[in-house]
Amino acid sequence: MAPVISPVIASQTLPDTTTVVIIGGGIVGLTAALTLAERNIPVVVLEKGHIAGEQSSRNLGWIRKTSRALEDIPLAQVADRLWASMATRVGSDVGYRQAGIMFVARNEAQMAMHEKWLSGVSAAGLDSRLLSDAQIAAQVPGGAAKWAGGIFTASDGRAEPTLAASAIARAAIAKGAIIVEQCAVRALSTSNGRVSGVVTERGEIRCDQVLLAAGAWSRRFLGNHGINLPTLPLICSVMRTRPLQGPAEIAVGAPDFSFRKHQDGGFIITQRGALDAPLTLDHVLLGTRYLPQLRQARDNLRISLGQYFVKDLALARRWRSDRRSPFEQVRTLDPPANPALNSEAMRNLRAAWPVFQQAEMAASWAGVIDITPDSNPVIGPVASLPGLTLATGFSGHGFGTSPAAGQLAADLVTGHAPIIDPTPYRFERLI
Repeated sequence: MAPVISPVIASQTLPDTTTVVIIGGGIVGLTAALTLAERNIPVVVLEKGHIAGEQSSRNLGWIRKTSRALEDIPLAQVADRLWASMATRVGSDVGYRQAGIMFVARNEAQMAMHEKWLSGVSAAGLDSRLLSDAQIAAQVPGGAAKWAGGIFTASDGRAEPTLAASAIARAAIAKGAIIVEQCAVRALSTSNGRVSGVVTERGEIRCDQVLLAAGAWSRRFLGNHGINLPTLPLICSVMRTRPLQGPAEIAVGAPDFSFRKHQDGGFIITQRGALDAPLTLDHVLLGTRYLPQLRQARDNLRISLGQYFVKDLALARRWRSDRRSPFEQVRTLDPPANPALNSEAMRNLRAAWPVFQQAEMAASWAGVIDITPDSNPVIGPVASLPGLTLATGFSGHGFGTSPAAGQLAADLVTGHAPIIDPTPYRFERLI
């Protein structure tokens, strides 16, 4: 069952014109809309289903710098600052807590990876530090496992996905943004070789700029315009427990489970060492681009060929703007949670921290993550189609960096000085 988000009262009216259209009502698109509205730039967000109905409400809520690539850390550092002030900015609690994130290692090989990462990002000025088994026990007491060590970043944190996107959306609306739900964008309109609007299922909107922030749907949308964005899907299964007196406020990631405190006193848990990897036609088209990732993560992928392949194949890859689009056929990606993976996670967690023997599951769900070949997002313009900017392919990192990613996208759309150097996220690196 999908998480229940705080409701947003969207507009029932589709305007004829605006300055910026944002395709996708996830948290990155909403943060971009808020930034634009704060700058008094007219903006319309078009969402084919409901606001934050897909991965923006289904993720783990982690806000971390730990284990990110060096070039991705500046975005995460700016996101920390923006998350810290988000409640004041939007006038509502988003569940942000800077409680720290710890990763633990079962063996020396895993510990060596943490040591290598920390050495490689030494220039970034992080507060990350290595831990011994005794230090892990002091930070997160009550454990029964013997760890080879760990790494801890006290400035990492968490927020609540079911609160954050809605709060940002309401703040954007209050500042003049228009958000329309149940309105799929079928295609872009172009004039003289550049974007001039969008065609929706309810009519056309003329605009100067379009920001595509459609998550796992971005590849299909761009493919209809002859633009090849390489992304593949992974499915993460998650569960939430009922309130429980847990070991710490710190979020913990082990090789085969993770947990973090939820706002209601329960815990959000996942099998960190396993993701479902349903095969699609795109695996045939893009597979060679992902070979390095496959070699590195093959033990963590549960590859399958089944209903996901059939359903994906049934959706058109090319369509006319006056015909029903795939985005109207499937309003929300809502894969079932994998009970085997959730059971694995709980079993592994209980062995490591026995207090979780008392845990009772309150809910479970799954979400589709769009993965790029280098696991970094695309945030930037498409040179072949002026007026189109992308903010997509976040590879499971989008929620944590969303305040900075959305602002960077807004900067690039409007020609403002970018909040960070956007070079690592340029689309051309993937062509």
